[in-house]
Amino acid sequence: MQNEQKVAVVTGASRGIGAATAVALAEAGFAVAVLYRTNRVLAETCVQKIRENGGTAHAYAVDVTDSAAVKIVTAQIEKDLGAVSVLVNNAGISEQKLFTDITDSDWEQMLAVHLNGAFYMTRALVPAMVHRKYGRIINIASMWGETGGSFEVHYSAAKAGLIGLTKALAKELAPSGITVNAVSPGAVETDMMRALGEEVCKSVAEETPVGRLAHPQEIADAICFLASEKAAYITGQVLSVNGGAVI
Repeated sequence: MQNEQKVAVVTGASRGIGAATAVALAEAGFAVAVLYRTNRVLAETCVQKIRENGGTAHAYAVDVTDSAAVKIVTAQIEKDLGAVSVLVNNAGISEQKLFTDITDSDWEQMLAVHLNGAFYMTRALVPAMVHRKYGRIINIASMWGETGGSFEVHYSAAKAGLIGLTKALAKELAPSGITVNAVSPGAVETDMMRALGEEVCKSVAEETPVGRLAHPQEIADAICFLASEKAAYITGQVLSVNGGAVI
């Protein structure tokens, strides 16, 4: 592992936390697979930024809720970049609705993106990690997965499920040299957060003990730590980066 460039895969990497993480991992020396679903322009912009800084990156379009598509894209990544050492399951969606207004489709899509997506991506890449006796899997949860959020029952349930997946898989894979952890952000300055409106963002910032929203880079820094050798003895944990909103 010391004489080759390690490869990292980041889902939902065209913007926000995912893009910041892709850039940060590239700066840490990883070749990065930038995965996106629809926004090719932003994904390619992220790749270009990495390359301009001397890094290696490729963009790949994939719907993480499609098991067959995930198998195809992960095989292509391994062909293009080599064996994957780090997987960051970041792809996600959000929605605010009264519980009684959540439709079957809303519920199924929320679980599909957050839980099925992480399951499919991890299942595709774990066998090679086990074979090589090395790997870092980092799932992006949410403080609402820890505490529950009003008007976000389906989102909270999906993120809570991701935390459960993290803890169980950590126990299973630890003997194979693979760590599995979650990063649980609070409110972050992303398009997803800004879509809620200026007043909501201001209110959330005021309710957060540190008095502001997180920057995507601050979440990326936590992810990079868990991906590093410095975190080799950390597994099955939820690293909360929330400005004191949940203590």
